[in-house]
Amino acid sequence: MDLLWSNLRIPVEEDVFLTTTMAHKLKVPEQSINNLRFLRRSLDARKKPHLAFVYSLQFSLDVPRTEGNRLLARVPGLKEVPLEIPILWPKPSKTLTHRPVVIGAGPSGYFAALALARRGYTPLVLERGDSVEDRTQKVREFWDTGKLDTESNVQFGEGGAGTFSDGKLTTRIQDRRISDVLETFVKHGAPAEIQYLAKPHIGTDILKDVVKRIRQEIESLGGEVRFRAKVTGLKASGDRLKKVIVNGEEEIPADAAILAVGHSARDVYRYLFDMNLTLEKKSFAIGLRVEHPQALINKSQYGVEEHPHVGPADYQLTYKDARTGRGAYAFCMCPGGKVVAAASEEGGVATNGMSEYARDTKIANSAIVVTVGADDFPTVHPLAGLEFQREWEHKAFRAGGSNYRAPAQRVVDFLERRVTNRFDLSPTYSPGIVPYELHEVLPAAVGEVLERALRDFDRKIKGFAGEKATLTGIETRTSSPIRIVRNTQGESLDLTGLYPAGEGAGYAGGITSAAVDGIRIAEFLMAQFAPIE
Repeated sequence: MDLLWSNLRIPVEEDVFLTTTMAHKLKVPEQSINNLRFLRRSLDARKKPHLAFVYSLQFSLDVPRTEGNRLLARVPGLKEVPLEIPILWPKPSKTLTHRPVVIGAGPSGYFAALALARRGYTPLVLERGDSVEDRTQKVREFWDTGKLDTESNVQFGEGGAGTFSDGKLTTRIQDRRISDVLETFVKHGAPAEIQYLAKPHIGTDILKDVVKRIRQEIESLGGEVRFRAKVTGLKASGDRLKKVIVNGEEEIPADAAILAVGHSARDVYRYLFDMNLTLEKKSFAIGLRVEHPQALINKSQYGVEEHPHVGPADYQLTYKDARTGRGAYAFCMCPGGKVVAAASEEGGVATNGMSEYARDTKIANSAIVVTVGADDFPTVHPLAGLEFQREWEHKAFRAGGSNYRAPAQRVVDFLERRVTNRFDLSPTYSPGIVPYELHEVLPAAVGEVLERALRDFDRKIKGFAGEKATLTGIETRTSSPIRIVRNTQGESLDLTGLYPAGEGAGYAGGITSAAVDGIRIAEFLMAQFAPIE
């Protein structure tokens, strides 16, 4: 019998004896349990410091059918594996004249390209930045010296913005394609555990190699990936896409192009607006990065400062402000990580959190952000949210000395609105920090809500607003400020053949959901067009 078992709770100390524990609970011989596959594992810390893993498992059980039926009736959470229904792909009515173009080599672009390549479409991927190897050198140079390459940085280049983050794969969406995304990551070098952990992550160090191997598979299947190939415009005939313009001069014919440029491609939004494509303002969030000793977070979440059987603790915090109705929340939480510079334009400071697979820096960081929307933006223009981001990034840049250093402050000083004269916990941000009163680089309403949110979070995690808590600003790139509106076939409302995809199009938030959306859009394209004959 092939079985699923959900909500199986095992003390973390007994995890190495999982099969033995399963056999004991089922009252069957241990050798009758085969083909064990983890579907999900989460951590239950409600009775800290006594922690438990909660599993969902799939396995084969070699017992007579009658005994299996008795187990199904007796054991909570146990059921048979349902039959899989195969996906029937529609036959396209048209054939491509030119190979499909994928604009952007982030998770949405690469997973779209990979889906196309695996079904014989030999896509051309155009990426404005460098390969992940060369991009890593550019990013390191920026963090060390403050010298910014505006085409190859934390936001732009092979792998997208998530490559220089935590490599978190947690998502709130439910989609059949998620398992394909995770399997692809594992196939290309990610840890197998990401397929079942409740909060999977890869880490920047491993993700860089994974991204390179995905590129190599695309190329092995006949696709092409070009770097330093910035798409600077599109040409249309009537309402149909005809050409993609690269680096302001080369014109590439295209029947179909997937636009997967990420949430920081502000120049792309500008030329789409100039082409009269339908764009919508979109709410997002801005705020600051907070850092704590990892032991403080572990103590709160696990009951001990370090637990031998689990990794560094994370947290999820939300706050609803009664006075304004705004929400505040922790975003992109990086256990055992550091805060890094994430600017992509000259004259602006933007922060992000990053950690490697081991998460071993002993410092926890997270963005603490407040929602902003159309009422906060200076105009009703579709690009007003973009300009709002830019305004506050420029203020943070000037506050840090106009050299990509970031303004920083202890939480206790932020709450008292005074400049910090000493840091109990040194901020980890590279290229460096300048003590500053951070209310001055935030909209007044955002700063006031952050104050109340930090006090609320301190009640939930003791020490969250204490003297060892540090803030660095500013965090603006939480999600796209714009949505490129598309129809039910995944195309732009105004330009047939253009398929907006991923986080930059306003339809995803994070690595996994962006990858899923890239696959979805590739499927829309393949439903309409057969590959070149």
